[in-house]
Amino acid sequence: MRGRERNSIVLPGIVAATYFMENLDTTIIATALPQMARSFHVGPNEVSLGMTAYMLTLAVLIPISGWIADRYGARTVFGGAVVIFTIASVLCGSADSVLFFTAARVLQGAGGAMMVPVGRMIVARNTDQTHMMRAISTITWPAIIAPVLGPTVGGLITTYASWHWIFFLNVPFSIAAFAAIVIFVPNESARDPKRLDVPGLVMTSTSLVSLVFGMELASRTDVSLFLAGGFISSGIAVGLFAIRHLRETPHPILNLSVFGVRTYTASVWWGGFARAGIEAVPYLCPLLFQIGFGLSAFHSGLLLLVSAIGNLGMKALTTPIVRRFGFRAVAIANGTAVALTILAFASLAPSTGGPALFLVLFLYGVTRSLQLSTMTALSYADVREELKSSASTVWSTMQQMTTALGIAFGAVCLRFASVLRAGGHLAADHRFTVPDFRWAFVFTALLTLAPTIAYWRLPAEAGDNLAHG
Repeated sequence: MRGRERNSIVLPGIVAATYFMENLDTTIIATALPQMARSFHVGPNEVSLGMTAYMLTLAVLIPISGWIADRYGARTVFGGAVVIFTIASVLCGSADSVLFFTAARVLQGAGGAMMVPVGRMIVARNTDQTHMMRAISTITWPAIIAPVLGPTVGGLITTYASWHWIFFLNVPFSIAAFAAIVIFVPNESARDPKRLDVPGLVMTSTSLVSLVFGMELASRTDVSLFLAGGFISSGIAVGLFAIRHLRETPHPILNLSVFGVRTYTASVWWGGFARAGIEAVPYLCPLLFQIGFGLSAFHSGLLLLVSAIGNLGMKALTTPIVRRFGFRAVAIANGTAVALTILAFASLAPSTGGPALFLVLFLYGVTRSLQLSTMTALSYADVREELKSSASTVWSTMQQMTTALGIAFGAVCLRFASVLRAGGHLAADHRFTVPDFRWAFVFTALLTLAPTIAYWRLPAEAGDNLAHG
């Protein structure tokens, strides 16, 4: 097997393994918060500071990851990120206070911020266009499966073991991943590394931190929406100045010229709104099952395994479907299908039979997997080689933003529906009802469907170099 062809198989597998650790750690903690709070002798809201610190660290460091990889070498940075992530995981599992845990999560976020975009860049640079669909399908499955698998695994570990093992389990996987990186990953770096765009980094990081923190505040019922809106507005304002700077500076920290590529814009920018809607569902579903249906956290997590089965089952069919019908047709048809599936959640009730509930969850998993894989692959269809590093960094930044936006959007929709039901006042006990969730799913479905308009405007042959290469 030739080196380039071998890389198109081995490298996506290595990157997927590290993504899975990072994505699972992001979603698995939510189930363990009550047990962690008891261990630290604090309330669950105080422990959630560790989750916020992790997201904020990602927001600060992801924009600089491409520049660091170009200067010091992709293998050096990728392997170093795995080492940092592993050490931080051990520290998280050994934490005996909220302060120690939060500090360890910041360190873990630093490792995660380097792993995600650098790993994606390595795959993009070392994969032929003829194998790109398969490679993208491999590296996207962790982001697709982890949000629905995380609550189940977290519930299982916290119920039958201890929350510490959520982090200790990363160690053997990280050691294996590091060994594979040393053996297989080429240490590529830029021939002429650019100077660091410090003003761009400061403005971009400030904007992202304000936006992510504002969205996190919006997802909490004990925080004023006006305060959350203030952070979000500040983030948008700073972001506008950052965009102006990035467009005018010769060597920006984020090269926005990638948005001059039509397929990239459709899949990353407009598709980001669809991803936000899709990511809102793993946030809303456990709450619906526990608050609306009265199920335990563990049983709620088990239900989400049905979506995970749909996700995994679709992986083998994604490439044949796209090659048969084309990116544009799949994006439009499946984009509509995933929106309708999310809308179907609004029809669920405590009396809904098991088969109907399983069917909706399974179809969500299938359509979610196909849409996210299609959009991710399409983003690289027409990106030139010299822009792949920038494209990877921008993509990772947008992914982080849309994940936070999805959670915040679902939370705000729930609060808005609750306020309307209560005649303009949020109930004192902050309890949500099944009708509140129905409205939240309706709004989420509309958000997911909206970008389909952008997909219609793509040329019929969009992505053919990947689908038929």
